[in-house]
Amino acid sequence: MTDATRQRILDKIDASRESAVQFLQKMVSIPSVTGDEAAIQAFLGDYLNGIGLDVDMWETDWEELKKHPGYRPVARGYEGRPNIVATAKGTGGGRSLLLNGHTDVIPVGNGEGWSDNPWSAAIRDGRIYGRGSCDMKSGVASHILAVQYLKELGIELKGDVLINIVIDEEVSGHGTLDTVIRGYTADAGISGETSDLHVQPACIGRIWFEIEIQGKPAGIQQRYLGVSGIALGQKIVEAVQELEDERVATVTHPLYPSAIDSLPCIIGSFQAGNYPSAFPATALLKGSIGTVPGEDHEGVKQSLVKKIAEAAAKDPWMKDHPPVVRFVGYDAEASEIPRDHAIVHTVARNYTEITGKEPIISGRQGAADTRFLNSYGETPTVIFGPGSTAVMHANDEYVSIDDYLAAIKVMALSIYDWCNAEPLAKG
Repeated sequence: MTDATRQRILDKIDASRESAVQFLQKMVSIPSVTGDEAAIQAFLGDYLNGIGLDVDMWETDWEELKKHPGYRPVARGYEGRPNIVATAKGTGGGRSLLLNGHTDVIPVGNGEGWSDNPWSAAIRDGRIYGRGSCDMKSGVASHILAVQYLKELGIELKGDVLINIVIDEEVSGHGTLDTVIRGYTADAGISGETSDLHVQPACIGRIWFEIEIQGKPAGIQQRYLGVSGIALGQKIVEAVQELEDERVATVTHPLYPSAIDSLPCIIGSFQAGNYPSAFPATALLKGSIGTVPGEDHEGVKQSLVKKIAEAAAKDPWMKDHPPVVRFVGYDAEASEIPRDHAIVHTVARNYTEITGKEPIISGRQGAADTRFLNSYGETPTVIFGPGSTAVMHANDEYVSIDDYLAAIKVMALSIYDWCNAEPLAKG
């Protein structure tokens, strides 16, 4: 490495390994299931103030949010659940960069299936364990510490750096949407979502749906006079599988070479009947569809509606009593930026510098808040984070400490390079 400043940055991160691990452990130890993000946001707001950043913390105006085309219905509002943007002002003449991440995590139940307390942040075999360690507190920590270490070294940046830490990603993504509504944009962005340290210019979309089936009631003794919701539901499950088979065979995208992995279309929940000794006349099926960038999001929904209608038309009961398809809950569009965008090159180049390996350029096989930054925020955003998509949301969730430290290094060098470069040409 020929640049002395770059070496100082890397030396600083190496020397800070223990404190970096402790910082992430503290974050993981604070429970922050979606809806209960107040404590983690307060901790990080104080921390960011403490390292000298200009911190904006605000609560989303739910009624105003509902007016935006990117809004999706949710069951509760945002009182006591603030978003954060912490700004490190540049000296001027450089590119701005927004670092996006979320602190909310999925539920842990009563800890069933975990080897330890889900909030223990225990270290075993070079990994930090706990809910959120992977998805995605390690990504958020890599953003914060990268900026902190640059400041501690006295390294000035020409462009502004905005650390954007949001809530409600797991349910709606409204935290990032409200960041855009509040007016925060940049020349480019980096999302710290789980990527296995792959450089990802794209993310899939995800559509949740439910299918309500009404059979014919009957008494258990004369069950042969009824039409079972379970039997009808099995036919609908087969229809959904047919739709997945069709999509896997026909939908393509260069960043998603394995369609079977990228385009799940499944029934994930099958509820039928309500009593062991009663005839099950009704069923409620719930599932989801994955989409890739470039697809017609609403068109994919209609393909499911059409498939279910076709299956119903072949059944002697359902042709006159068709299932009802509803799209409820999570609804995220796929998103991408050009693979040759400058921010993609910047992160990829620094990954190679840190690891000595060529980066894997791929599409994330999960939805991400980048859809709001790309579509509404005029902030082209690439995904790069230390967590693994394979273990996010899993029991015994973990992140590799070595990957976490590598992410801090890539982030620090990418901030240094991006924010000190000439502004991008407009138009």
